Amino acid sequence: MKAALIEKHGGPDVLIYGDVLDPVAAPGEVVVEIHAASVNAADWQVRANEYGSDLEFPYILGRDFSGIVNAVGAGVDDLMIGDAVFGVCDVGQEGAYAEKIAVKAAIIARKPASVSHLEAAALALIGLTALVTVEDTLKLKSGETILIQGGAGGVGGFAVQLAKHIGARVITTASAANHAYLHDLGADEIIDYNARDFTEAVSNCDAVFDTVGGDVAQQSFAVLKPGGRAAFIASGATAPEPTRGDVLSLRPRVSRDRAHLERIMDLVAAGAVRVPEITPYPLSEAAAAHRVSEARHLRGKLVFNVR
Repeated sequence: MKAALIEKHGGPDVLIYGDVLDPVAAPGEVVVEIHAASVNAADWQVRANEYGSDLEFPYILGRDFSGIVNAVGAGVDDLMIGDAVFGVCDVGQEGAYAEKIAVKAAIIARKPASVSHLEAAALALIGLTALVTVEDTLKLKSGETILIQGGAGGVGGFAVQLAKHIGARVITTASAANHAYLHDLGADEIIDYNARDFTEAVSNCDAVFDTVGGDVAQQSFAVLKPGGRAAFIASGATAPEPTRGDVLSLRPRVSRDRAHLERIMDLVAAGAVRVPEITPYPLSEAAAAHRVSEARHLRGKLVFNVR
């Protein structure tokens, strides 16, 4: 099968489009013939060795996908060959930049016919991350105010819509070019981070969801009310130490399970959340997609058309 892989760490140019062996379904697994796979910041961070990972090369990147079940391992009785499915690789597993992947059957879900493979791949990891952060970790409630840092990105855009669906007041940060887009997603207030200091524009928030990291993460504590909570997904494996003692700093645990994937599609079907803007790339142009992703100014999602 074809795959986009790396044989060493480095810049986008280390990505190779070549041939690898087909995967085999172990007990409890299925092999999925991948039709679409999305690009996430974690992909180029692994490629660049920002996590200090001890990889076995050649290594196939990619965490979320959509496709058709091609083979079923022993003990799997809830999925069948020919089922359209989507999902996110298990924690510690990658390999979605390929024509096939072997994955635990219990952590993927059926794809509705009303959602394309490109759309399902675009929704999988961002939806899972936003749901776990907003609903499970921050436990956002109707009537609360949340600041979402980086609302135009995939996770941020999903989180804006989810927070509005819950009934919260939603403030987000984005460049001026993305303000109309975020108003359309339902944001109540948008701060141009190039023109205004969000710590001066915002205060008394019940919650913060930071998708940006760096200095933005540390500064986010300043906008919380006493007893407020902040969740961080771009500051490493642990939440940053808060700069004050009367707030909570949280790192969501984005585990993989079918129930959360099904909730993503329920929200889409209900019109509460829409599919992000998608920029498609052929898998053979993985390096070009990584250059765009790594620049960190994209809107929506980059998705590989694998088949």
